Amino acid sequence: MADARYDAIAEFYSGGFDSVDDPASQALLELLGPVVGLDVLDVACGHGRITRELARRGASVVGVDMSGQLIAKAVEAERAERLGIRYVHTDASAPGALRGVSFDAVVCHFGLSDIDDLDGAAAAISGALRPSGRFVFAILHPCFGGGTDIAGSWPTSGSYYDEGRWTPDEARSTLRRRVGASHRMLSTYVRTLRGHDLWLDEVAEPRPAPGWDPARDADRKPVHLVVRAVRAADRGDSRRSFP
Repeated sequence: MADARYDAIAEFYSGGFDSVDDPASQALLELLGPVVGLDVLDVACGHGRITRELARRGASVVGVDMSGQLIAKAVEAERAERLGIRYVHTDASAPGALRGVSFDAVVCHFGLSDIDDLDGAAAAISGALRPSGRFVFAILHPCFGGGTDIAGSWPTSGSYYDEGRWTPDEARSTLRRRVGASHRMLSTYVRTLRGHDLWLDEVAEPRPAPGWDPARDADRKPVHLVVRAVRAADRGDSRRSFP
């Protein structure tokens, strides 16, 4: 497996992004709903901030990420606070990465913009979900064009219709200046999910926390998008797990 972009910034990322109190995280957890007794997969789990919250809420959780450095930090946190989480170092979008496992729900918190192969990820997630299983994800809103000094979903020199990977240079985009991001139109997300039997069920567009954009552009534009999709096809409830 190729080195992950986050390996080089694991210390920066784990130190600066470790809260679930922000509006997007709270909206993701709300759309997911109660998880007591459920098997949940956290795709692109990073150092495990959402993973740990799911476990604390009563879920049996597996976290997967292609960054070995972030998985190591997640494992270290699990040793310090035993929550029964299983972490797996793998690229969830790679063919066969999630084969032979199944879950009641899958979450992905701001990870889809880091995954180059959206179709491969959607196929793997759909294949890992049990009948009527939920897939809940949060992303930077594809319609957000950026603020005065913070990057949006696409380059200020381009447009919403220009899909692809890019690296911003706005001063306050401290993470994306290091790892870049993939911009996709809303229609691309919906079409890709639908192509793998993941049907749109609910959407939230939470306002960011106060001070997120000092120029107040966030008061006029959507910033975060949280989506719940449901695996519609009935394939029988085969209860599998990582070996």
